[in-house]
Amino acid sequence: MSTETSQVDLVGEAAVRNIVRAALFAALTGAAAYVSFPNPLSAGVPVTLQVLAVFLAGIYLGPAYGFASMTLYLVAGAAGVPVFSGGAAGLGQLLGPTGGYLWSYPFAAAVIGFLVHGRTLGSPGRASTARLVGAMVGGVVVIYAFGITGLYLATPLGPVAAVVSGAAAFLPVELVKMAAAVAVVRSDAASAE
Repeated sequence: MSTETSQVDLVGEAAVRNIVRAALFAALTGAAAYVSFPNPLSAGVPVTLQVLAVFLAGIYLGPAYGFASMTLYLVAGAAGVPVFSGGAAGLGQLLGPTGGYLWSYPFAAAVIGFLVHGRTLGSPGRASTARLVGAMVGGVVVIYAFGITGLYLATPLGPVAAVVSGAAAFLPVELVKMAAAVAVVRSDAASAE
């Protein structure tokens, strides 16, 4: 008895492509963590380009693969790969002052992906600028909610000081990252035409 297997696809081509893209965005997020500098208005939380990578993961991968990508990033960092801010790694980073921000990344990417694409992954270049910015604002709300909570729990800061130090100090930088993400999407859309 012979069984023909040449026509069997165990995993579809689109799924493989999205898994590879998710791994690449996880690596991009790790690389973005090395672009880090202290924020003098914040209590131990540096400015990094990680949030830009989270924006792009949600925009390009959609909710499911964006979530998977950022989860892979967290698993790699927790396992000891130096992908957190300044080359840090380990479970301790997920429980320290920046831990809330890190935990938020999968959820923020999922929210951004859903707000850009809905349930069906499409071309992000077709999304309006208002939709892209609105999705990233939604992602920032998630990031700050987790981040402020983590900062409050891991430091002696009170609630108001945690909000000022954990969110207000970063708003101008987030606007620059949003503009950069929109520019990447528009540039990519223009080159695809």
